[in-house]
Amino acid sequence: MAKKAKCPECERCLPGWLAAFGDLMSLLLCFFVLLLSMSSMDAKKISEAIGSLSGAMSVLEGGTKTEISKQRIQESTPVETQDETSEQVNRITVSAAQAVVDANEMIEKGHAPSIVLEEAQDGFVIELPASLLFKSGSAIIQNDDAILFLKRIALIIAELPNEIKVSVQGHTDSSGPGQNSIFKDNWELSSARAISVLQELLLDGVDPKRISASGYAEFSPKATNVTKNGKEKNRRVELHFFGAKPKDKSKVSETVLDKAANK
Repeated sequence: MAKKAKCPECERCLPGWLAAFGDLMSLLLCFFVLLLSMSSMDAKKISEAIGSLSGAMSVLEGGTKTEISKQRIQESTPVETQDETSEQVNRITVSAAQAVVDANEMIEKGHAPSIVLEEAQDGFVIELPASLLFKSGSAIIQNDDAILFLKRIALIIAELPNEIKVSVQGHTDSSGPGQNSIFKDNWELSSARAISVLQELLLDGVDPKRISASGYAEFSPKATNVTKNGKEKNRRVELHFFGAKPKDKSKVSETVLDKAANK
C-alpha cells in the first residue's frame, strides 16, 4: 500500500502578496477619507433645501391634516439674518419648489392639473390651475388642499425680504363665465379670482403692502383656446414674486399737466 504524501509545512510569516494587498487597502481607505474631507458639501444647506418646510403643508401620511402655525415653520427652518438678500431669496425659492412638489403629490390622486413653478426675469412665478381653486364660473375657494397650499405660501412670503412683492394675477379662457355665474364677463371673473386668492393670503398673515391683485381676462393666454386642454391651461391664477425697484425721490419728473402748463 502506497504511503500518503506528506503535507508541506506552512510558512510561519504571512505571504508577501497578502502584506502588499493589506497596504493597498489601507492606502485606498486613506485616499477616500481625504476626498471626503476636501469635498465642499454643506450639510446645513442640504438639510434646509430638503427639509426646510417639511410638514408645513400639514399633511401627514394617510392624508391626516393638522394645524399650521408660524412657530412650527420657524422651528423646522431657522431663519438667519443675512445681508445678501439674493442668497436668502434662492433659499426660499427652494422652499417654494418643495411646497409645489408636495402639493402636486397631494392632488395627483384627484387627476387635477398640477401646480407649476417657473423662473422669471425678476423672480419666480407659481401657477395655480383654476380648477384646483374654484368651481366653474365661481371665485370662491372651496378646495381644502388649495387653502392649505396658500397657507404654506403665506409662510414663505413672511420669510422673504420686504423688498420682494407678490402680484396675484387672474386669467381665464376665451369662454364666458356662464349663464349661472354672477359675473357678467371674464374681466370681472379673473379679477374676482385674483382678489379671492389675495384675501386668503391676507388672512394667513401676508402684509397688505407687499401684495396686489389684477385680472387679465382671456387676453394673456398660455395656450390656444381652440382645444379643451389649451383652455384648461389658460384658466389659472399666477403668483408673481418680484423685487420692488427703489424709488429715487431726487429725480422727480414732470407730469403731463406740468408740461402742458409750462408751454
